[in-house]
Amino acid sequence: MDFAFERSRTAELAVAGEDLLFPVRRVYCVGRNYADHVREMGFDPSREPPFFFCKPNDTASVVACTSGVARIPYPPATRDYHYEGELVVAIGSPARNVHAMDALQHVWGYAAGLDMTRRDLQVAARKAGRPWESGKAFDYSAPVGALVRAPAVPGIGSASLELLVNGTPRQQAVIGQMIWSVPEIISRLSSEFELQPGDIIFTGTPSGIGAVTPGDEIQLRIAGLPALRVQIA
Repeated sequence: MDFAFERSRTAELAVAGEDLLFPVRRVYCVGRNYADHVREMGFDPSREPPFFFCKPNDTASVVACTSGVARIPYPPATRDYHYEGELVVAIGSPARNVHAMDALQHVWGYAAGLDMTRRDLQVAARKAGRPWESGKAFDYSAPVGALVRAPAVPGIGSASLELLVNGTPRQQAVIGQMIWSVPEIISRLSSEFELQPGDIIFTGTPSGIGAVTPGDEIQLRIAGLPALRVQIA
């Protein structure tokens, strides 16, 4: 049977040091997972069950420059375009109702990622009690660096995270400071969705979020992973 038009390709992530691509199925994001960021946003960082939101899988696509810096366009309809540096977890096997003790066996790899946000639209939607899609799920809102297979980064829980804008540090944290750990995130998420190979999970951002404008360069460094460099076009 023919299709009405040519099917769109799924987003694909590079794998560090390998001639291999990781096809993205779904993009899940954890909200408010660092206590300092929760306070920064005006909320109580009590350890309540995590909440999730999604982005379309093609938001993980980026357009690479020959310099090695990815270029993403400044999005329309916003005057307050924010970065959020995060650890990204890539799922490699089906996971449903997984116990936290068994969760890491479903992890294929890790990467650095940016949850780019139209903050003004997100805040307006939140105040109106509406979904966040306009602020979170727009084109190029989830750039991801090259993946590293999980066995190559066994100490990811103690890895440092640093985000710089035009060379100036803006976010600094340790992955272990997350309110909900990677195994706990996978366990909880798998109780609400059946995770499949190709799913990726943005695990939350620390404090220090802020706005960027065209021409700015963002660099996200997570120890043990390739740095992600993005320029706003």
